[in-house]
Amino acid sequence: MSTRRPAAPDEPRLPRTDEPTILLVEDDAGDALLVDELVADAGSPMHLTWARSMRDAEALLAEGLEPDCILLDLHLPDAHGLEGVARIQGQAGTAAVVVLTGLAEQGSGLAAVAAGAQDYLVKGRVEPELFERAVQYAIQRKQAEQAAAALQASQIRAQENARLERGLLPTPMLAASGQLDVAARYRPGRAQSVLGGDFYDVVQTADGTVHVLIGDVSGHGPDEAALGVGLRIAWRTLVISGATGPEQLRLLERVLVAERTSAEVFATLTSIELDPDRRRMRVMRAGHPGVILHHRDGAELLEVEGGLALGLVPGEATWPVVEHRLDAGTGVVLFTDGLFEVRTGERERLGEQGLLDLARGAAGLDAEEFVDLLVSRAGELAEAHGGLGDDVAVIHVRWTDENDEDA
Repeated sequence: MSTRRPAAPDEPRLPRTDEPTILLVEDDAGDALLVDELVADAGSPMHLTWARSMRDAEALLAEGLEPDCILLDLHLPDAHGLEGVARIQGQAGTAAVVVLTGLAEQGSGLAAVAAGAQDYLVKGRVEPELFERAVQYAIQRKQAEQAAAALQASQIRAQENARLERGLLPTPMLAASGQLDVAARYRPGRAQSVLGGDFYDVVQTADGTVHVLIGDVSGHGPDEAALGVGLRIAWRTLVISGATGPEQLRLLERVLVAERTSAEVFATLTSIELDPDRRRMRVMRAGHPGVILHHRDGAELLEVEGGLALGLVPGEATWPVVEHRLDAGTGVVLFTDGLFEVRTGERERLGEQGLLDLARGAAGLDAEEFVDLLVSRAGELAEAHGGLGDDVAVIHVRWTDENDEDA
């Protein structure tokens, strides 16, 4: 008889074969012999493993047995009826389950199918051909169910991404069209199934000042993305209502502390204000990287004095406002650390200097091409070492009228 009791701890595990693996959970040796004969007479080879109880079956599964189909008796000494179906599905959720019933218990078989089993067979009333077909169909139905569930999960993630993207990556709110050139890109990290906590925004107020924000919530996942959305919307509201400077960041920190899921969550950000005279900007940094100034003939990294990330020491951090003069036609590029922390070697990262070198090599490009090149080249350099492992957000802003004389 092709059966096997649960292995002792020092016994080798069963090797995987190309044959369908069937786990029979049956306490009656006579019924187990009938199943073994059905397997032997089947038209295609199958590998049968026998467990005499639910406890033995769970031990085999814990050892690493990965059955394609489980034949489950509904009357075991340690599991009865639908309880047994639920237990075995909890231990081997990827395996098809076919329950074994008596002639007078077909109602129990139907109830088991309604509870998630793929089929039921009546003991002593199954021919080898029907048995083989029932097992193969059960395996195929389970695989189809799993594929459908994976597709549904993928669709849900896509819907979540779309909703989060609308919140994290808004349309710039500009008072007049044609005054400002904005190019923005977002790339989720390769390992992430949903957008992370990187966010940006651009708002122009009635006095002509352009406010730009980029930020990054620590961690990954829907909670961090939702917090990023909340911070961005709060920032836009503060800008419209006239709150600027350190007070703006203090209020944002209060929002973060109130909304975060744990005390370890923090957010870095850079906020800039471009004056209507187009020659000055004010910068605030909260634990965030510097900005790149993009000229026609080059690029430079601007790292002004900053303060701590929001949420690290709530209520105690300070953020200086640093004014910087802008030359005509200068583009200001804000980015999150996922752009330069990519691995380019076993122990090497691109780093801010490497990113600056890429920017200088692309200085002659327009804003859209410039941003695209930074993201694509960073990804290419990291391709052999995991690609863009973290979310990347980049935004390039520049006044479109480059003919103003210096003030």
